[in-house]
Amino acid sequence: MTRRPSNRRHRPLAFSSFARNADLMASKSTKLKRLSSSKSDEKAPVKSQVLGIEIEKRCMKGKGVLCESSSEEESDSEEESDGEEENGGIVQLDFDFFSPKPEDFHGVKVLLRTYLDDHQWDLSGFVDLILGQTTVGTVVKIEDEEDENDDCLYSIVTALNLGRYKDTKPIKELKNFLLRACKEKDIVGDLRILLNEQAQGVGLLVIKHVNNIPPELLPPLYNILFNEVAQVAKHEPTYFKFKVYLLITRIYKRKGTSKSDSDEPMLYVWPEDEVFHKLSLWSFTFPLRSRPTDEMKNYKPMGLVMALEAKKVPTFQKELQSLISES
Repeated sequence: MTRRPSNRRHRPLAFSSFARNADLMASKSTKLKRLSSSKSDEKAPVKSQVLGIEIEKRCMKGKGVLCESSSEEESDSEEESDGEEENGGIVQLDFDFFSPKPEDFHGVKVLLRTYLDDHQWDLSGFVDLILGQTTVGTVVKIEDEEDENDDCLYSIVTALNLGRYKDTKPIKELKNFLLRACKEKDIVGDLRILLNEQAQGVGLLVIKHVNNIPPELLPPLYNILFNEVAQVAKHEPTYFKFKVYLLITRIYKRKGTSKSDSDEPMLYVWPEDEVFHKLSLWSFTFPLRSRPTDEMKNYKPMGLVMALEAKKVPTFQKELQSLISES
């Protein structure tokens, strides 16, 4: 359990694919850029209608290095691309950002299949909620794959209002899962309040990437998400004026350490989780039943649930950018 984590720097990404990727990409010039305004280079912008106000979301493009590496779950390797030209296990790829669409159903479901560990729940219904929200959310694909392979997604990032969907089966099951998973007596009350009485002001951050997504894609991905939320909140404040964000992710802890040891090192699978954790209002961990790979045999996978005050978002964006730039 961690309440209001200190500012000490956890050992970041020591055994994750991100640590290896960061070293490989340090010498690469991989700058993200807006699509060219020329018709030959520009993809059609994705537009959303919000109470008569049209919000234009332009796709982002960036080059990245996708490195072959084992994941925290062997099955996650299926998410990675194949058939690309390789050079010593390194693949140069161009990534594009798009709004989720119905055709992305299978790809989003594959990314989220371990969102609640191996728990059996209405994942299909959960994906339907994500795809049914047309104003906020982003998926990452490889350039030119949008029309060819909608199953091949590299990331999904969105925010769902817990109050808006409180009566749906997947959200009811998700809430029950979290309440059962939380064994921290001084946190479970706060969690229950967020999930029930304060649900209308809570945004569930649904975030899942393939394990070896290039880290330099993350800052613009989150900038898009929070910019969308801010824009849509002007016209739909009931559902997008969030006060708190709740997110579920996974980390690793060394086996054999005391559960009560608050200084127990955490290994973050994705860089942004280190920043989220540092800024979180409160957090708790719970054991996962997934089996780690051989390289992680001395570590146990854990679920990590965090609450982040919405007012901390600008700080999160700044610190994430700094973390990635220093990698």
